[in-house]
Amino acid sequence: MNPNLSRLHPYPFEKLAKLKARVVPPADLRPISLGIGEPKHPSPDFVKQVIADNLDKLANYPTTKGMDELREAISAWATRRFQLRPGSLTASDHVVPVNGTREAIFSLVQAVVDASKPAKVVSPNPFYQVYEGAAFLAGAEPHYLPCDGSNGFIPDFDAVPEAVWQDCQVLFLCSPGNPSGAVIPRETLIKVIELADRHDFIVASDECYSELYPDESNPPEGLLQTCAAIGRDDYARCVVFHSLSKRSNLPGLRSGFVAGDAGILKGYLQYRTYHGCAMPIHNQLASIAAWQDEDHVRENRAAYRAKFEAVVPILRDVMDVDFPDAGFYLWPQTPIDDETFARELSAEQNVHVLPGRYLSRAVAGYNPGENRVRMALVAPLEECVEAAERIVRFVKNRN
Repeated sequence: MNPNLSRLHPYPFEKLAKLKARVVPPADLRPISLGIGEPKHPSPDFVKQVIADNLDKLANYPTTKGMDELREAISAWATRRFQLRPGSLTASDHVVPVNGTREAIFSLVQAVVDASKPAKVVSPNPFYQVYEGAAFLAGAEPHYLPCDGSNGFIPDFDAVPEAVWQDCQVLFLCSPGNPSGAVIPRETLIKVIELADRHDFIVASDECYSELYPDESNPPEGLLQTCAAIGRDDYARCVVFHSLSKRSNLPGLRSGFVAGDAGILKGYLQYRTYHGCAMPIHNQLASIAAWQDEDHVRENRAAYRAKFEAVVPILRDVMDVDFPDAGFYLWPQTPIDDETFARELSAEQNVHVLPGRYLSRAVAGYNPGENRVRMALVAPLEECVEAAERIVRFVKNRN
């Protein structure tokens, strides 16, 4: 077996299940889960219809590169959404469809890391655990950049030692952030691009929450958008990950894309051809329909906006919590340690949240996720409100 398998940490939800193994919630309270970031809004009917109308495509092998029409739809969407120079993000060279961002993040690291020399994969902390697992299995070392309230939950890139940048081969960004929802501003993205040029590493920006934002007139900036703003139309050393899971409530479709530097994507496509992870044709056709429609996405944002507007004022009665820049998570501080808070909240109120320490690693004795919990506002509005009211009752009872 690959010896690096032994370095993998249990997934956060495995830890949560172990934490609650002996918990018996009150039977008179229905369970409400805010722990897993799985969208619960209805999937678009028109997307489901496309799948139903094309089930005969099960008889055809899909290509790894995907249909021209899908790559063109993705290119057109990204060009519109991120104000790219028309024709700069080509369907032929700058876009690779993938089966969701999770497998894309993992496989990209396997394709680009050169473990024959010192290799670091640098990521925010807290972080999406696939960044770390991909690094381990590619033979690289993870390096964690703390994200806490002192820096607006965005890494302090100026504090990173020069030696780390020298060994860095991939820098992961997550904007909007998971779990904080923090959006990295343009000036910071420009700084990151300059660092990548100076030290020759890849900037891999996980932007799967980019379409969930509160202000319709102010969508979050993406990495390719910053490239376009500074005239970097070749997107050198920059790749982004996007998905239909959160944007379109289609986590089961397993559909997304990687876009950016054509040279990186050429090698990545070769890797994927051997990896054997082509998207089924009926899923590709459904994805085309989803990327070409914005009405359902605006409705989705409105539903999340209503939940934040209802829940945050309730929780503020007992917790330090604020509206995120984007995404569908809350990242409040807890009045007691986060594991105890999550376990006892389950036991007393049948409301389930994720301890923040499960999303982070302790470095030099400091874990930036401790004493916070992640709450995913994915349940229906009335359930989110009820969960918030139970949390208030739980905290007040303890006090």
